[in-house]
Amino acid sequence: MPSKTWIVAAALVPPLLVACSAGGGSSPSDNDSSTVTLVTHDSWSMPKKVMAQFERESGYELEVLRSGDAGQVTNKLVLTAENPIGDAVYGIDNTFASRAMDAGVLADHEPTDLPDSASAYVLPDDQSGSTLTPVDWSDVCVNVDLEWFDAEGIEPPRTLDDLTDPTYKDLFVTPGASTSSPGFAFLLATIGRYGEDGWLAYWERLVANGARVVSGWSDAYEVDFTAAGGEGDRPIVLSYASSPPFTIPEGKQRPTTAALLDTCFRQVEYAGVLAGSDNPQGAAELVDFMTSRTFQDALAENMYVFPVDDEATLPPLWKRWAEPAPAPIDLPAADVAQNRDDWLRAWSDVTAR
Repeated sequence: MPSKTWIVAAALVPPLLVACSAGGGSSPSDNDSSTVTLVTHDSWSMPKKVMAQFERESGYELEVLRSGDAGQVTNKLVLTAENPIGDAVYGIDNTFASRAMDAGVLADHEPTDLPDSASAYVLPDDQSGSTLTPVDWSDVCVNVDLEWFDAEGIEPPRTLDDLTDPTYKDLFVTPGASTSSPGFAFLLATIGRYGEDGWLAYWERLVANGARVVSGWSDAYEVDFTAAGGEGDRPIVLSYASSPPFTIPEGKQRPTTAALLDTCFRQVEYAGVLAGSDNPQGAAELVDFMTSRTFQDALAENMYVFPVDDEATLPPLWKRWAEPAPAPIDLPAADVAQNRDDWLRAWSDVTAR
């Protein structure tokens, strides 16, 4: 089997403490620390040269504190709101943003040079963009192993309804909604598609058809998925619309997987200054740097997400094989905030049976 380059967007990697010497640029205020600490998720992966540019331009030394997935990051910030563990945060997404804002963990910050295209991703209840600054977005979608289905002579599924068809019994794996931000996004996709009166019944059918629920994206994609180069036995997995380009075999031109664009929920990731931070000036400069062309150009290649700056560079293969969902499933942020706990309790009851 040809070697492949696999997506690693949610893989755990050792904590990165960027320790480039600060030189040039503006000097930190006498009232601020010389270090700015970024609280982020485990998927953080940004080239040292990019972050070294921030250090040169700002005069601050950057420390990166990985703290789980988007949900865990948000929960940790809420629990430490009185004594924040960092200065800035990156990776709170639109499914958790209201919780962070309601808990008062974010300071007001107006980005200095937000790309015009980023306005499409500003939260509806944060129209000024002054609390959370949009940085990137991605579509969480069901993915299929095309080679597996071709070998078995079975037509791949195309819709959420198809996943409950007996043809696909015991073939689907998804990260859990209570333990994974993409898993929660998938739960929201089913609520958005089937409504308050129908989503629980859908999950009952899905579970009855042998859907496997695991802890996180890495477990689902890198362990259970048949196309991840291991011993997986599930050819249908929850992942991203940007996953297929990373399954193109070496020397080939086409991916061995595809995203089902009728199943997608759009996630937007934000950055913000933490209230009560030791270094609010450094945090503000870091948040602004994340909307700069340098940072935006590096997002797709390193964190496998789309930049909010629509003029930023994308890998050539993305233009052909990382097609965004034309009409992603959506839910109002206020509905998510109001019903999150009830939805998760009901989902847990169904999937625990």
